[in-house]
Amino acid sequence: MDAQEFDRLAARARALATPGRRRVLGLAGAPGAGKSTLAERLVDRLDGLAVLVPMDGFHLAQAELERLGRAGRKGAPDTFDAAGYAALLARLRAPEPGTTVYAPAFDRTLEEPVAGSIPVGPEVPLVITEGNYLLHDEGAWAAVLPLLDETWYLELDARHRVPRLVDRHVRHGKDRAHAERWVHDSDEKNARLVARGRDRAHLVVTMS
Repeated sequence: MDAQEFDRLAARARALATPGRRRVLGLAGAPGAGKSTLAERLVDRLDGLAVLVPMDGFHLAQAELERLGRAGRKGAPDTFDAAGYAALLARLRAPEPGTTVYAPAFDRTLEEPVAGSIPVGPEVPLVITEGNYLLHDEGAWAAVLPLLDETWYLELDARHRVPRLVDRHVRHGKDRAHAERWVHDSDEKNARLVARGRDRAHLVVTMS
């Protein structure tokens, strides 16, 4: 993404960050599309007007995934606490004076969610949240989109996205052969599901 395009997106996000009113901006897209990177850049640019609350904090713990028999497809819609995520978004939309809300994060070193990691003060006007399933319309996920004031769908050509995704898995401990199998068998299956929500976004952002 060139500087001009980022400036345009940052200006659009800043317009949502109206003091005295809490809004929520969602960034959706396939695994490896650049959601977390763009979200972090926007938060940095807005300099105190926004905080990042990722959907990945609602991954089920590894032990629970193993109990449910879902560990082999971690990242699929039913490997998250979607209802818990929607409940947090509803709470964030209606901040209480003097009350800080603590959101969970996802530790990629541990590959586990960590509760109470992200403080969201009541004075922050914009929450940016990012994740695969913000536009998903099945089960508890259907409650998410109505809680977002604006949603952007990030699109990156698979020729660039897939190698970056493999490299990310390698950086976080998988050997390359395992990473390539995981991306092919799991991440790309999820990517096709995510793409079904593209037309529900307010804006489609072409990543590079």
